[in-house]
Amino acid sequence: MPSPTPTYAQYTNSPKIPDTKYPIPNFLTPRGTIPPMNLRTRAIWAGILASSFWGGLFPAIKVVMAVLPPFVLLTVRFTLAIALLLPFVFWKGGFRMDRRTALKTAAVGALGFGFTLGIQFVGTNLSTAANGALVTTATPAFVVMFGALLLHERMTRRQAVALVLATLGVLVVMDLPHAHFDAVFWGNVALLAAALGWALYSVLVRWLTRTHDTLEVSVVSMAGGLPVVAPLALLQLDSVRWADLSWGTIWGVLYVAIFATALAMFLWNYAFTHLETGAAALTFFAQPLVGTLISVLFLGEQLTVWFVLGGAMLLAGMYLASTSPAEPSITKAEAQR
Repeated sequence: MPSPTPTYAQYTNSPKIPDTKYPIPNFLTPRGTIPPMNLRTRAIWAGILASSFWGGLFPAIKVVMAVLPPFVLLTVRFTLAIALLLPFVFWKGGFRMDRRTALKTAAVGALGFGFTLGIQFVGTNLSTAANGALVTTATPAFVVMFGALLLHERMTRRQAVALVLATLGVLVVMDLPHAHFDAVFWGNVALLAAALGWALYSVLVRWLTRTHDTLEVSVVSMAGGLPVVAPLALLQLDSVRWADLSWGTIWGVLYVAIFATALAMFLWNYAFTHLETGAAALTFFAQPLVGTLISVLFLGEQLTVWFVLGGAMLLAGMYLASTSPAEPSITKAEAQR
């Protein structure tokens, strides 16, 4: 009698509930092979859709922050997103995390949603929407780096070259030889720091979702970001320009909260749950394409030669990083620590 076909959850050595809808064929069961095509394709498209939503985020932030200061917008963004996702968590049976895991997840959220997105909002406000979309595309190369350091995924020479290219590309976009160290320059520095922080968050989410539900991790991590941004939002309340509040601002806030946060964060975490870090990072390419297109067409921003050159170097680095994935080596026992 043939042995039962292993499921994706068993393939990844995870104690999560088996994914019986997407069994793995016998010829794909050896360690180091890829997940089944239907699940893999779904995860890739989830990452691409999330990145596309973020591509529209930078132009939307530029418009909304003319009325709402950065941390006020972040607090509204997270509160609305959590309210939208909570019913789905309870529909799936409620929270199953123990206290220790919930605290770990909240700490990861404080990094990703508190520090990283906070500094990203500040950077976007000081820089341009196009730069915001482009500089943060260094994230995939940084994902590969943190994957090697934290998940013990080997970094190949190809990935090392990708890191160098991505770093040089960011420096070219920032135009250091002609830098006046004005607001735009420091905005680019903040965006680069945000790219590093988001890469670290993404790898930590991959670690967390090996043993816990993706939706639950998304909600708890977002809640972990609120204690970081809410106190700063209180300090900025006096800076809200209530007289300039319009339907355009409201629609912008709704886009940021619903599409660029609730949906995008869940889809991004889903991609990192079911894909190796190199493939998941590849989906981030949609962000600069969408973001730059919107900023040029609707915000009237101009593309410089340095922007195009740095962008080409960044994309080359991202391609190299994402087409040379490392094999995950974390075990079930390590995932539960």
